[in-house]
Amino acid sequence: MKTVLGLFILALGVCIGCSAVRPASSSSQQSPNTNSEPTPLAAATVEEKQPCPLTLSEAPVIKGVKLRMTPADVVKLFPGSKDDPEVQSQLSKPPSKFGVGSLVIRPDKFENKEDFKEISLITLTILDGRLSTISIQYRGPQWSHVDQFVDKFVENTNLPKTDQWEAFVGQDTQLKTLSCQGFSIQLYAGGEGGSLNYVLLEDAAAKKTLKDRKQKAREQASPTPNQ
Repeated sequence: MKTVLGLFILALGVCIGCSAVRPASSSSQQSPNTNSEPTPLAAATVEEKQPCPLTLSEAPVIKGVKLRMTPADVVKLFPGSKDDPEVQSQLSKPPSKFGVGSLVIRPDKFENKEDFKEISLITLTILDGRLSTISIQYRGPQWSHVDQFVDKFVENTNLPKTDQWEAFVGQDTQLKTLSCQGFSIQLYAGGEGGSLNYVLLEDAAAKKTLKDRKQKAREQASPTPNQ
Protein backbone atom coordinates (compact mmCIF):
# COMPACT_ATOMS: atom_id res chain seq x y z
CA MET A 1 0.00 0.00 0.00
CA LYS A 2 2.81 2.42 0.86
CA THR A 3 4.48 1.51 -2.42
CA VAL A 4 1.35 2.34 -4.43
CA LEU A 5 0.89 5.62 -2.59
CA GLY A 6 4.49 6.58 -3.23
CA LEU A 7 4.22 5.88 -6.92
CA PHE A 8 1.05 8.01 -7.08
CA ILE A 9 2.75 10.96 -5.38
CA LEU A 10 5.79 10.63 -7.70
CA ALA A 11 3.60 10.59 -10.81
CA LEU A 12 1.69 13.67 -9.59
CA GLY A 13 4.95 15.58 -9.04
CA VAL A 14 6.17 14.76 -12.55
CA CYS A 15 2.94 16.08 -14.10
CA ILE A 16 3.13 19.30 -12.13
CA GLY A 17 6.76 19.73 -13.23
CA CYS A 18 5.80 19.21 -16.85
CA SER A 19 3.24 21.99 -16.61
CA ALA A 20 5.74 24.34 -14.99
CA VAL A 21 8.38 23.90 -17.69
CA ARG A 22 6.03 23.73 -20.68
CA PRO A 23 7.82 25.44 -23.59
CA ALA A 24 6.43 28.68 -24.88
CA SER A 25 3.83 28.00 -27.48
CA SER A 26 3.56 29.77 -30.81
CA SER A 27 0.97 32.02 -29.16
CA SER A 28 3.82 33.76 -27.32
CA GLN A 29 5.10 34.97 -30.71
CA GLN A 30 3.59 38.20 -31.99
CA SER A 31 1.14 37.50 -34.73
CA PRO A 32 1.27 39.80 -37.70
CA ASN A 33 -1.03 42.80 -37.49
CA THR A 34 -3.54 42.01 -40.13
CA ASN A 35 -5.19 45.38 -39.64
CA SER A 36 -2.07 47.42 -40.47
CA GLU A 37 -1.99 49.25 -43.83
CA PRO A 38 1.04 49.74 -46.06
CA THR A 39 2.84 53.03 -45.60
CA PRO A 40 1.75 55.36 -48.40
CA LEU A 41 4.44 56.55 -50.81
CA ALA A 42 5.62 60.10 -50.29
CA ALA A 43 3.81 62.52 -52.53
CA ALA A 44 5.87 63.97 -55.37
CA THR A 45 7.33 67.30 -54.40
CA VAL A 46 8.21 68.47 -57.91
CA GLU A 47 5.44 69.10 -60.39
CA GLU A 48 6.04 67.44 -63.74
CA LYS A 49 6.89 69.96 -66.45
CA GLN A 50 4.35 70.22 -69.24
CA PRO A 51 5.03 71.20 -72.87
CA CYS A 52 4.35 74.88 -73.54
CA PRO A 53 1.70 75.07 -76.29
CA LEU A 54 1.89 78.85 -76.85
CA THR A 55 2.21 79.98 -80.46
CA LEU A 56 4.19 82.88 -81.90
CA SER A 57 1.17 85.19 -81.70
CA GLU A 58 1.07 84.54 -77.94
CA ALA A 59 4.69 85.50 -77.34
CA PRO A 60 5.17 88.30 -74.78
CA VAL A 61 5.36 91.91 -75.90
CA ILE A 62 7.99 93.98 -74.10
CA LYS A 63 7.36 97.72 -74.07
CA GLY A 64 5.65 97.45 -77.45
CA VAL A 65 8.48 95.41 -79.00
CA LYS A 66 7.40 92.01 -80.30
CA LEU A 67 8.58 89.26 -82.60
CA ARG A 68 7.81 89.62 -86.33
CA MET A 69 7.65 93.42 -86.18
CA THR A 70 9.37 95.32 -88.97
CA PRO A 71 12.29 97.68 -88.25
CA ALA A 72 10.05 100.56 -89.27
CA ASP A 73 7.56 99.55 -86.56
CA VAL A 74 10.37 99.53 -84.00
CA VAL A 75 11.57 103.00 -84.98
CA LYS A 76 8.07 104.37 -84.40
CA LEU A 77 8.32 103.34 -80.74
CA PHE A 78 11.27 105.71 -80.22
CA PRO A 79 10.55 109.29 -81.30
CA GLY A 80 13.65 110.83 -82.82
CA SER A 81 15.28 107.50 -83.70
CA LYS A 82 14.60 107.90 -87.42
CA ASP A 83 17.05 110.83 -87.40
CA ASP A 84 19.63 109.10 -85.22
CA PRO A 85 22.85 108.43 -87.19
CA GLU A 86 23.52 105.11 -85.44
CA VAL A 87 20.04 103.79 -86.10
CA GLN A 88 19.99 104.96 -89.70
CA SER A 89 23.42 103.47 -90.35
CA GLN A 90 22.21 100.06 -89.19
CA LEU A 91 18.98 100.24 -91.17
CA SER A 92 20.83 101.19 -94.35
CA LYS A 93 23.05 98.10 -94.26
CA PRO A 94 21.93 95.32 -96.60
CA PRO A 95 21.13 91.97 -94.99
CA SER A 96 23.65 89.14 -95.00
CA LYS A 97 23.56 86.39 -97.62
CA PHE A 98 21.26 84.52 -95.26
CA GLY A 99 18.82 87.43 -95.02
CA VAL A 100 19.96 88.56 -91.57
CA GLY A 101 20.23 92.12 -90.29
CA SER A 102 20.50 93.76 -86.87
CA LEU A 103 19.37 96.83 -85.01
CA VAL A 104 20.52 98.19 -81.65
CA ILE A 105 18.38 100.70 -79.76
CA ARG A 106 19.67 102.72 -76.80
CA PRO A 107 16.44 104.02 -75.23
CA ASP A 108 18.06 106.74 -73.12
CA LYS A 109 18.91 108.64 -76.35
CA PHE A 110 15.32 109.28 -77.29
CA GLU A 111 12.44 111.51 -76.24
CA ASN A 112 10.48 108.85 -74.38
CA LYS A 113 13.48 107.51 -72.42
CA GLU A 114 11.50 107.70 -69.16
CA ASP A 115 9.21 104.98 -70.50
CA PHE A 116 12.26 102.72 -70.85
CA LYS A 117 14.26 103.83 -67.82
CA GLU A 118 14.72 100.26 -66.53
CA ILE A 119 16.13 99.15 -69.93
CA SER A 120 19.67 99.97 -70.97
CA LEU A 121 19.84 98.28 -74.37
CA ILE A 122 17.63 96.59 -76.95
CA THR A 123 19.36 94.34 -79.49
CA LEU A 124 17.29 93.02 -82.37
CA THR A 125 17.98 90.43 -85.06
CA ILE A 126 16.08 90.78 -88.30
CA LEU A 127 15.40 87.91 -90.71
CA ASP A 128 13.77 88.67 -94.06
CA GLY A 129 12.68 92.09 -92.80
CA ARG A 130 11.05 90.88 -89.55
CA LEU A 131 12.28 90.66 -85.96
CA SER A 132 13.44 87.12 -85.27
CA THR A 133 15.11 87.71 -81.90
CA ILE A 134 14.69 90.34 -79.22
CA SER A 135 17.27 90.86 -76.48
CA ILE A 136 16.38 93.28 -73.68
CA GLN A 137 19.18 94.34 -71.31
CA TYR A 138 17.99 95.70 -67.93
CA ARG A 139 19.60 98.03 -65.40
CA GLY A 140 18.40 95.90 -62.48
CA PRO A 141 17.16 95.11 -59.93
CA GLN A 142 19.44 92.52 -58.39
CA TRP A 143 17.74 89.18 -57.81
CA SER A 144 19.13 86.59 -55.39
CA HIS A 145 17.71 83.85 -57.65
CA VAL A 146 16.53 83.86 -61.26
CA ASP A 147 13.18 82.43 -60.11
CA GLN A 148 12.37 85.85 -58.65
CA PHE A 149 12.99 87.42 -62.04
CA VAL A 150 10.80 84.83 -63.76
CA ASP A 151 8.02 85.30 -61.18
CA LYS A 152 8.00 89.02 -61.90
CA PHE A 153 8.24 88.64 -65.66
CA VAL A 154 5.32 86.21 -66.01
CA GLU A 155 2.95 88.42 -64.01
CA ASN A 156 -0.09 89.43 -66.07
CA THR A 157 0.99 87.22 -68.99
CA ASN A 158 -0.13 83.85 -70.31
CA LEU A 159 3.33 82.36 -69.72
CA PRO A 160 3.67 79.23 -67.55
CA LYS A 161 4.72 79.61 -63.93
CA THR A 162 8.32 79.39 -62.80
CA ASP A 163 8.25 75.67 -61.99
CA GLN A 164 7.59 74.94 -65.67
CA TRP A 165 10.82 76.63 -66.79
CA GLU A 166 14.10 74.76 -67.24
CA ALA A 167 17.18 75.73 -65.25
CA PHE A 168 20.40 75.94 -67.23
CA VAL A 169 22.89 73.36 -65.95
CA GLY A 170 25.75 75.05 -64.15
CA GLN A 171 23.84 78.32 -63.84
CA ASP A 172 20.78 77.03 -62.01
CA THR A 173 20.35 80.17 -59.89
CA GLN A 174 20.91 82.61 -62.77
CA LEU A 175 19.49 81.29 -66.03
CA LYS A 176 16.16 79.72 -66.96
CA THR A 177 14.60 78.93 -70.32
CA LEU A 178 11.15 78.14 -71.69
CA SER A 179 10.55 76.50 -75.06
CA CYS A 180 7.08 76.94 -76.50
CA GLN A 181 5.52 75.82 -79.75
CA GLY A 182 6.16 79.11 -81.55
CA PHE A 183 8.97 80.74 -79.60
CA SER A 184 11.53 80.34 -76.87
CA ILE A 185 12.43 82.69 -74.05
CA GLN A 186 15.46 82.97 -71.80
CA LEU A 187 15.88 84.98 -68.58
CA TYR A 188 19.19 85.72 -66.93
CA ALA A 189 19.76 87.37 -63.55
CA GLY A 190 23.25 88.58 -62.70
CA GLY A 191 25.80 91.34 -62.51
CA GLU A 192 26.33 93.97 -59.86
CA GLY A 193 22.98 95.49 -59.00
CA GLY A 194 21.39 93.31 -61.69
CA SER A 195 23.23 95.17 -64.45
CA LEU A 196 23.46 91.99 -66.57
CA ASN A 197 19.80 91.00 -66.31
CA TYR A 198 18.34 90.21 -69.71
CA VAL A 199 15.41 88.67 -71.55
CA LEU A 200 15.96 86.90 -74.88
CA LEU A 201 13.05 86.02 -77.15
CA GLU A 202 13.45 83.89 -80.29
CA ASP A 203 11.04 83.08 -83.10
CA ALA A 204 11.19 79.27 -83.40
CA ALA A 205 10.28 79.16 -87.10
CA ALA A 206 12.77 81.88 -88.01
CA LYS A 207 15.49 80.10 -86.05
CA LYS A 208 14.82 76.90 -88.02
CA THR A 209 14.77 78.79 -91.33
CA LEU A 210 18.17 80.34 -90.64
CA LYS A 211 19.59 77.01 -89.51
CA ASP A 212 18.36 75.32 -92.71
CA ARG A 213 19.87 78.05 -94.90
CA LYS A 214 23.26 77.73 -93.24
CA GLN A 215 23.12 73.94 -93.51
CA LYS A 216 22.29 74.18 -97.21
CA ALA A 217 25.15 76.62 -97.77
CA ARG A 218 27.59 74.22 -96.06
CA GLU A 219 26.39 71.34 -98.21
CA GLN A 220 26.79 73.37 -101.39
CA ALA A 221 30.28 74.47 -100.35
CA SER A 222 31.31 70.86 -99.74
CA PRO A 223 29.55 68.73 -102.39
CA THR A 224 29.65 64.97 -102.06
CA PRO A 225 32.41 63.54 -104.29
CA ASN A 226 31.22 61.54 -107.27
CA GLN A 227 31.19 57.81 -106.65
